[in-house]
Amino acid sequence: MPFARPTLSELRTRNVAFMESELRGNGVGSLLRFSNLRILANADAGMSHLHYGYLDYIALQATPFTATDEWLAGWAALKEVFRKPATAATCSAMAFAGTAGRTITGGSALRRSDGYGYTLDADVTLDADGTGAGTITAILPDPATDITGGGDAGNAPAGTILSLDVAVAGVESAVTALDPILGGADIENEEAFRARMLLAWQDTAQGGNDTDYERWALEVPGITRAWVVRRMMGFGTVGIYVMCDGVSGHPDGFPVGTSGVSRYEPESAQVATGDQGRVADALYPLHNVTAEVWVCSPSRLPVDFVISGIKTASNETKNAVRAAIDQVFFNEGHPGVKPAVDTPPVIINLSDIELAIASVPGTKGFLLTSPVDNILPGLGELAVTGEIDYL
Repeated sequence: MPFARPTLSELRTRNVAFMESELRGNGVGSLLRFSNLRILANADAGMSHLHYGYLDYIALQATPFTATDEWLAGWAALKEVFRKPATAATCSAMAFAGTAGRTITGGSALRRSDGYGYTLDADVTLDADGTGAGTITAILPDPATDITGGGDAGNAPAGTILSLDVAVAGVESAVTALDPILGGADIENEEAFRARMLLAWQDTAQGGNDTDYERWALEVPGITRAWVVRRMMGFGTVGIYVMCDGVSGHPDGFPVGTSGVSRYEPESAQVATGDQGRVADALYPLHNVTAEVWVCSPSRLPVDFVISGIKTASNETKNAVRAAIDQVFFNEGHPGVKPAVDTPPVIINLSDIELAIASVPGTKGFLLTSPVDNILPGLGELAVTGEIDYL
């Protein structure tokens, strides 16, 4: 039975009642509102209330499941799980233009139109045609002013134009990103950190089981979901599908890059790049020496819906319906696999989607007319919400 913590009002009432009961035998009645004894009783109640509050706080931090802040970090550290820091976005192809032979010094500052800053990684000397290419790294803001770490804000699509902070003679101040500026991620939020920590407590390392690979992948900044597939590319291989939910520049959370193995893998046929490359390189020193690990992006499987009966619903309601369906796909989604004895096929039940829609206010009387069957993603496919038509 849970302990019922008394409220401040209850403590004050108890103290006053105790004072009055002790004094009543000496001919003293009820305490006056501003009497010294009533003030002492209320002060004592306030101190007791603070003590109860601190005991509540201690109880909260006493288990990994409810711990917060530095206590959560301490519990996680016991399992060698550490909060993912903010990471800076990078771009390997920034186009400079100007007079041939001019040099832009490494470390030069560049700025986006919204004020976000980057630095040039190394010197860039313009070729005979007056062009040159260089790499940049985002400047992370001070966590004291941006508690998210500001890593995700540094991501930007190809074609983004940056400006040199300090003009260089003979060099155009506008610099264009030929490739997307990617790889930036915010500080891991507390609930995601807690989920990884609890996974480590619940599943002790088994020398390379599925959970080990999943945990290693989730330790990479920006990676929010991971699924392990045994023998994805044949005997001796391990496949990992990854997602980057909520990271800007990643439509529907799908990673940006090409699937493959780590660049450190000897005689590898296909080297992963982008997000997949970051994960593959991070896993290389951790996984079993006999395994060849392939890091892949799931294939997008858009699922279209036709809903009747609520055509006149407000845009707010329709947006809530989409969000509810998205949440079902997020919770139940899994890349399709080859059915086996220990790996049943992936099925997303329509009943779960209907229940989610029904929970949205303003959807009473709706009918889901399409799809008509449960959703079964194909090999490597991950279901996402497509078009929603209202009839």
